[in-house]
Amino acid sequence: MLPMTTLRRLYTTDAPLTVTGVLMAAALIPALAGLWLDPRVITGAPAWLKPAKFAVSTAIYLVTLAWIFTYLPEWVRTRRIVGWATAVILIVEVGAIYLQAWRGTTSHFNVGAPLDAALFAAMGIGIVMQVLASVAVAVALWRQRFSDAALGWALRLGMTVSIVGASTGGLMTKPTAAQLADARATHRMTVAGAHTVGAPDGEPGLPGTGWSLSHGDLRVPHFLGLHAMQVLPVVALLLTRRRGSDARAVRLTCVAAGSYFALFALLLVQALSGESVVAPSPMFLSAFTIWAVATAIIAAGAARSANADVHVRPGWLARVFGLAHRVRPART
Repeated sequence: MLPMTTLRRLYTTDAPLTVTGVLMAAALIPALAGLWLDPRVITGAPAWLKPAKFAVSTAIYLVTLAWIFTYLPEWVRTRRIVGWATAVILIVEVGAIYLQAWRGTTSHFNVGAPLDAALFAAMGIGIVMQVLASVAVAVALWRQRFSDAALGWALRLGMTVSIVGASTGGLMTKPTAAQLADARATHRMTVAGAHTVGAPDGEPGLPGTGWSLSHGDLRVPHFLGLHAMQVLPVVALLLTRRRGSDARAVRLTCVAAGSYFALFALLLVQALSGESVVAPSPMFLSAFTIWAVATAIIAAGAARSANADVHVRPGWLARVFGLAHRVRPART
């Protein structure tokens, strides 16, 4: 749990996000009770596993976004609109997942009945709106100046990668060939979309996550991409606590962001090829090895760079938003 002082600070920054985050944490309790008391299985997984996972991930997202807002003090209108929109959208999203678990059916890709189709459509529209709201936050971050340059780059790049990761959810909504064939045969579409590539959803998966053990699973890159907004700022905060120049911290943060995105891209290609993350082929095993070695070499080179005062060139995207930094010299 977060300390009360931190919760009060987040509440002062954005009350809707903070309150909804606490609500999601509380919603985990009935989901855990359902896992213990309800023996039903939906698409190969315990009925209340998905509600539990979404309660946790949504709470983390909301609290993270409220924390990011503490670094955007001048963007009052953006914070207010995005905060309220995010809170409402995610309450509807998680509420629909809980409702469908209680009804004993799937929440995603379920279009078999009018209520199911309406809930899935509402969830899809909500997530599109949420991604657009995240873009507004990303624009604010790219325009905002930060006293901690490394953290600033981590927040910008982390939010950007998270938006890309969230967008991969759209790949799951395309009906599969088997679903289309079934619809043509029965003149009725009951399921539209899947997260498994190469097999129907519901086959054995990793404990806890449910990621497919034998086929591609788009939830793997989707998960990694979404959590860039947490991972990269943590990396930056750890780097700034070490002795050394701010320039070095910025370089290593950018290396971490590039490596993170490369891993996300590799996992996405692997999933689309129908290959399980736990059973990589020689080709992907080689690709992951190259990724790890390249990351280590580039990070070592960045760490050995001079600690002199330098200009960090923001690149074309930062220039579009009018962003430029001068990195402070090494702290003593």
